[in-house]
Amino acid sequence: MLKLSGEALANDKGFGIDPEVVNRLCQEIKRVTSTGVEVAVVVGGGNIWRGLKGSAGGMDRASADYMGMLATVINSVALQDGLEKHGVDTRVQTAIEMRQVAEPYIRRRAIRHLEKGRVVIFAAGTGNPYFTTDTTAALRSAEIEADVMLMAKKHTNGVYDADPKLNPNATMFTRLTYNDVLQKELAVMDNTAITLCMNNNIPIVVFNIDVPGNIEKACFGETLGTLIERR
Repeated sequence: MLKLSGEALANDKGFGIDPEVVNRLCQEIKRVTSTGVEVAVVVGGGNIWRGLKGSAGGMDRASADYMGMLATVINSVALQDGLEKHGVDTRVQTAIEMRQVAEPYIRRRAIRHLEKGRVVIFAAGTGNPYFTTDTTAALRSAEIEADVMLMAKKHTNGVYDADPKLNPNATMFTRLTYNDVLQKELAVMDNTAITLCMNNNIPIVVFNIDVPGNIEKACFGETLGTLIERR
């Protein structure tokens, strides 16, 4: 399971969809799938809309979150288009039904697509407000029995004990347990997502998406970023 932030599809401004960035990501995913690795993807929508930001501005939280879910569909269709231009069979499945755009999410169908070598992109979150796309990635990872969840981050190499942008002495962890993340309140993902991974024993690799080739390295088990698992 590859978890991409919405910003991963954008340029350095962090807004919109940059075709060159999408092309690079799709090339990397193609190289991974060509080796026989089954790849599923969850992409966020923060490059278009953030539900929490809308809620903070006075918007109804549920409405703001549904808008964020629709933003993930836009990103997912863009990623699908990029992958198919590289000859990678891809299916988008949405938690909110919109048959003209994508398939509805059906677990057994998603697994069958993966078995056939197709990339499956899960869009529209869980279909419910108040849940992040990190939680979506953890939930779908459990449902498809993913071997690992790869958390691709922009502008950071892994998980630190402090914000490296604010503290030049921040230290990066190379290995953590799920409980470490929860107890130290490390900003990796929300607690629901971490707990889901912990309960289903899904290891998490947090790495820098800005470095070309890192998706392949993470998939093939090279030492990279921060590994979160049971000890």
